[in-house]
Amino acid sequence: MADRLATVAPPGEGTDAVGWHALEVDAAVAQLVSDRDLGLSAEEVGRRRALHGPNELGQDEPPSRLSILLRQFASPLITILLVAAVVTLAIGEYLDTGVIVAVLVLNAVVGFFQEHKADRSVRALLELAAPRSRVVRGGAEQDVDSRELVPGDVVLLESGTRVPADLRLTAARTLQIDESLFTGESLPASKRITPTAPATVPADRTCMAHMGTVVTSGRGRGLVVATGSGTELGRIAHQIRGAEQPESPLTRRMHRFANLVAAVVLASAALTFVVGLAVGEPAAQIFLTAVALAVAVVPEGLPVALTIALALGVRRMAQRNAIIRSLPAVETLGSTNTIGSDKTGTLTQNRMTVQHIWVPDVLHPHPPEQPPSEQVRLALLAGVLTNEAELLGWDGDEPLTRGDPTEAALLVAAARSGIEPVTARQASPVVAEVPFEPELRYSSCIRWHDGGLGMFVKGAPERVLELSATMRGPDGDVPLDAERVLEAAGALAAQGLRVLAMGFRPVRGPVDRHDPPHPDGLVFLGLVGMLDPPRPGVRDAIEGCKRAGLRILMITGDHAATARAVGYDLGLVDDPDAEVVTGVQLDAMTAEELRARVLTVQLFARVSPAHKLRIVEALRDHGEVVAVTGDGVNDGPALKAAHIGVAMGRSGTDVAREAGDMVLADDNFVSIYHAVEQGRVVFDNIRKVTYFLLSTGVASIAAILYALAVGLPLPFLPAQLLWLNVVTNGLQDVALAFEPGEKGVLDRAPRRHDEPVVSRLLWERTLFTGTTMAVGALLLFWLTLQSGAPVERARTAALTTLVIAMAFHVYNARSERQSLFRMSPLGNRFLLVATLGAVAIHVAAMHWGPTQLVLRIEPLDQRTWLRMLPVAATVVVVSELHKKLRAERPASTRDRRPGA
Repeated sequence: MADRLATVAPPGEGTDAVGWHALEVDAAVAQLVSDRDLGLSAEEVGRRRALHGPNELGQDEPPSRLSILLRQFASPLITILLVAAVVTLAIGEYLDTGVIVAVLVLNAVVGFFQEHKADRSVRALLELAAPRSRVVRGGAEQDVDSRELVPGDVVLLESGTRVPADLRLTAARTLQIDESLFTGESLPASKRITPTAPATVPADRTCMAHMGTVVTSGRGRGLVVATGSGTELGRIAHQIRGAEQPESPLTRRMHRFANLVAAVVLASAALTFVVGLAVGEPAAQIFLTAVALAVAVVPEGLPVALTIALALGVRRMAQRNAIIRSLPAVETLGSTNTIGSDKTGTLTQNRMTVQHIWVPDVLHPHPPEQPPSEQVRLALLAGVLTNEAELLGWDGDEPLTRGDPTEAALLVAAARSGIEPVTARQASPVVAEVPFEPELRYSSCIRWHDGGLGMFVKGAPERVLELSATMRGPDGDVPLDAERVLEAAGALAAQGLRVLAMGFRPVRGPVDRHDPPHPDGLVFLGLVGMLDPPRPGVRDAIEGCKRAGLRILMITGDHAATARAVGYDLGLVDDPDAEVVTGVQLDAMTAEELRARVLTVQLFARVSPAHKLRIVEALRDHGEVVAVTGDGVNDGPALKAAHIGVAMGRSGTDVAREAGDMVLADDNFVSIYHAVEQGRVVFDNIRKVTYFLLSTGVASIAAILYALAVGLPLPFLPAQLLWLNVVTNGLQDVALAFEPGEKGVLDRAPRRHDEPVVSRLLWERTLFTGTTMAVGALLLFWLTLQSGAPVERARTAALTTLVIAMAFHVYNARSERQSLFRMSPLGNRFLLVATLGAVAIHVAAMHWGPTQLVLRIEPLDQRTWLRMLPVAATVVVVSELHKKLRAERPASTRDRRPGA
């Protein structure tokens, strides 16, 4: 028996490994060798504890802080910067060394803190474990530490109890459990002890209670069938650990870019050294020049500018209620082309609301446009008087309620129709009640009403119809037309509404409050249809996402009919009968079949955590950049496996928040839409900075190589190249990161997952503009030499030409497509200040003794300035011509499918 119990629920497999939900109670008791009334003996508990271990979730050893820190230096670009720091230190360029070291430290610190939080998603699961449990052992009730529970223990449940392990229920009286952290449903699940079919998904296993869920009402007891890692919660923890964290698009692009830069830097430095030696330059001088050129070409300002661009994106997103927990997630949002959204609380308000009231034979919208008829008032009154919820008050137009969401919705509907629940209840004191039971499928209440006793009934339409003899028409009671009622109920259900029926009859004679009369011979009053309504603005946000080329999927634990109705109402699907794939269907699909279906199906319902994870992985297999929303424990694996996990801040669990990369402070899908916009702006700014820095590097390389090739002296000394890098790049590249974003950023299709940081068009423009600036600098260098000036002044003229040209060129970089003349120079005030500051610093250095000595520069005369300014401005002409002649229309959402 010990061997059999040891394999009841292996870690990571969850409680469906044996199929406890499909067993009768007696069979489950026999399988566990326990007693449903007496529980286990103390000796047996000790033996099983030694066999199974403590009832807690296992946790992997987290990576050491040192290993996390060392990983931050694995990037090729960082390696280049490390070499550059050593070389600049060796040649005495301490200012450049300091800048490079500051960049390295900033990058390492940011990356360290991002990775240090990686395993907290699993640790957050520990918070869901109940600290104490009420059990029956040896026939006596005991209060024990939940860690001490073992399979076969009998656990007692009551309202407010957090379920301490996975239980096969053996008794349930009006037992309802909030399972939203697993299923995403806003309504508590009614529990009973009858088994369910073997293929039933966890959300529909009504005879099971799972670890971490909370009892909202009623009482029950259950046999522990799995503890710790063997529970459904443990399986989710196992899936979170095993979920492959995808590399962010930005990280992937920057790795490719860094490898390319490394190759260009090494080739340029080697070519410069070889050409210099070939034309007779001193070996020591040309070596220093090659090294300085390599340092100047490396865009060491890029990590700083990238971090600032991402940090600005974080701040802007926070202003739109999107809290970013991982910097790369900012840009990932801009690359996203598929969003898998939860329904409850994200697309909807997570609050049941009455939408329609049907009374024979009229369907009334709610809230009504005029005072309700007597028929409607009586139906609403029945919903108030057969009700245990409370309407506590109002926060503006928002109701404050307590109790079951469905019953609270009935109170709010009555209040909005002019029936004050508290007043109505006081006017009709209760005499006897029959609470809702799953077996009964109704609840009833006998109250004083209109000078006598009346029985009010609320329940499933079919059940209330069975108990009814007549129905209330506009002119009084008429014969019951069950077919007509069922047709109306079906029409409401087809809209995804939860439908309740109301009934009433007078009660004669004394009433035993402990044994109230059976509710037969009722007058059927009407039907109430309710749902969790969409959030304001979500439909418009979904339309905006469609225009932006994003595909939205609904992945919910709720029922298929509800998913279809909400999806159609929000515009996710255009067909009211759109296909919905359920968890049961997903189980029957192979990986290949699922990969094919995820491209055509947009609605997934009744899914488990494993299903959601499979959907995300299938989308990733197609190269989609996937964002997934979630708020429950069940969402943890998918949140981690997605490129960006979006957790709910208000309603979400700690597990979801720790597994996610972004937290929505308002739980609103609209905030995702705005965050995607900012993500695209951030990527655009990173691209602008990179293009600007590359242009500087190309100008430096081209100028030196061309000068060596035609026999001119070196136009720049090593210190001057480093100065150019610090002054021009050090201020303006950072300022470019502050660009507010161009109009129409959401009218473009999402970027391809393999699209590089610098597009082919920008590489082409980089060569043109870089060469233009190099030619301009060499022209001033040659003209100054021809005038008889010393080489020091000619080098100053060449260096200053590049400084001024870059001041013009940084405005070219503000837009990949739009003319700089169509953009206000005040659109980025920080850039204007940085550009003027860079030029001012350089001019001051030309007139200050210490910098004149170090850089070997000197003031320029007016004639040189007059020549230099128009030459430097030619970079604007070249850039504008290239934008006009090589205008590349951005791919619209009609040009390509997201992810293609």
